[in-house]
Amino acid sequence: MNYLQKGTKEFTLANLALFAAGFITFSNLYITQPLFPQFSETFGVTPAMASLSLSLSTGVLSVALLLFGSLSESWGRKKLMSISIFAASILTVFLAFVPSFETLLLLRMLQGFVFAGVPAIAMAYLGEEVDPKSLGIAMGLYISGNSIGGLSGRIIMGTMNDLFSWRMGLIFTGLLSLLICLYFVWALPPSKHFIPKKLEIKALAKSLVHQLKDPGLLCLFGISFMLMGGFVTLYNYISYKLLEPPYNLSNTVVGWIFIVYLVGTFSSTWFGSLSDKYGRQKVLLTGIAIMFSGTLLTLPINLVIKIIGIVVFTFGFFGSHSTASGWVSVRAEKDRAQASSLYLFAYYFGSSIGGTTGGLFWSCWGWYGVIAFISACIVTAFTLAVTIVLLTRKARKF
Repeated sequence: MNYLQKGTKEFTLANLALFAAGFITFSNLYITQPLFPQFSETFGVTPAMASLSLSLSTGVLSVALLLFGSLSESWGRKKLMSISIFAASILTVFLAFVPSFETLLLLRMLQGFVFAGVPAIAMAYLGEEVDPKSLGIAMGLYISGNSIGGLSGRIIMGTMNDLFSWRMGLIFTGLLSLLICLYFVWALPPSKHFIPKKLEIKALAKSLVHQLKDPGLLCLFGISFMLMGGFVTLYNYISYKLLEPPYNLSNTVVGWIFIVYLVGTFSSTWFGSLSDKYGRQKVLLTGIAIMFSGTLLTLPINLVIKIIGIVVFTFGFFGSHSTASGWVSVRAEKDRAQASSLYLFAYYFGSSIGGTTGGLFWSCWGWYGVIAFISACIVTAFTLAVTIVLLTRKARKF
């Protein structure tokens, strides 16, 4: 079989193309997060309302993931991914010209739908086209494109907002994304091993219901929901905290704080190797505990300690997320693709619900309220982790 192998030109082009697709998707998805204070000022909305510019996108994305994965089985991989990133890029340019916050939210919901095309399909493409011996590095490069895209979108917007305006930042990012889209279409090799399947909604629904009957998987989905809800809450409202006294940081500096995301790239890989050595149960509980300690470190006024807390918090989150997501594939005895889709659904839905709910705590009780909310999410996730550990030991599903 003619699979893409490490060291070949086709392998390199495919990986760079999917890196680009991940970069476009996640840089544009999180592009509004550093702009919440500007939305509050420009449109006169509360922090919780401003957060809807991200929460509505991730909420629609969570549902659309289930649809796009199934559509790609029938319509093909490259076509849907191309449509997804082109549409997302064009909509980012349109966002720069919105006359009202309501129009902005409408466009962001539409973006949330088209964003789903890449995360729902890219891994399936890699699994079909890449030689199994080269799959690990291919997956790693794609995921790095996701994280670097999310990081870059935040940094670009923070910097452009200070130099020009948030509207100019959106235009710049949208046009840059369109150029990268052209590279994606040119570089990604056509599918050679894709076999179209008939779209069967009943079979899909049946397999999804089957996953929801497993209490262990439900715990993992709940952990995904809670951890992501707490994680996005911290990053949603840390900008408000750092822009106000006693810090009075600029948008550019606040944007660069998101570079701590890079520790997540390391911790997700490192925790994976620790899981193989010490077991998922211990590693997951440890990761959640690290995330909680980072949360508490953001309470002191001292800026250095607060940033260290963000680093520790991020380190623990990505490690826990990688461990839990890997556990889903092990726990699901069949229909693993659907189980992974449900995990991602919970992940992004948690971002939507938690990210906006945290804004209510910020408005009522400030940073202490935000930390109380995040702590509640983490404690709940820890409880669910203990539950699945007990279930796993009882069933001997290590």
